[in-house]
Amino acid sequence: MSSATIEEKKKIVEEITEKLKKSKTTVLTDYRGLNVAEVTELRKQLREAGVEFKVLKNTMSRRAAEAAGFTELEQHLVGPTAFAFSYEDVVAPAKVLYKFAKDHEALEIKAGLLEGEYVTVEQLKELADLPSYEGLLSMLLSVLQAPMRNMALAVKAVADQQGEGEGQEA
Repeated sequence: MSSATIEEKKKIVEEITEKLKKSKTTVLTDYRGLNVAEVTELRKQLREAGVEFKVLKNTMSRRAAEAAGFTELEQHLVGPTAFAFSYEDVVAPAKVLYKFAKDHEALEIKAGLLEGEYVTVEQLKELADLPSYEGLLSMLLSVLQAPMRNMALAVKAVADQQGEGEGQEA
């Protein structure tokens, strides 16, 4: 092998290592059985969610996983493997991939990394079932508004009661 080829491969391994370290969530998938249109649709959905989807060579991915300290991933680097990297939203890749997998059984989720920790398929499924960030904010706002709403209802009830009492005396 020429030194130029070796240098190119080293550079690719370094790039993958950097993506693994930088990514908040990484999900490994086996996309065998998906046709070109389905893969294109999946890529589109992931891109819209801010997730990078890359098909990577297993040998280089193994080296990158080892260099990044994620040796647990190596057992999953067999067969066609695509990586979904999310640098912002922790939940997005799991959500999009699980939703897509419901309609496309050929897509298999293998394992992943969450904030630098190895996670199983089951843990990724739990992550996918979580509400979105906006959903969580909405829930929080609802909880924070409840005491105010209850107070307003109580004040209104007292005012209504007093209003009824005054109306009867007249």
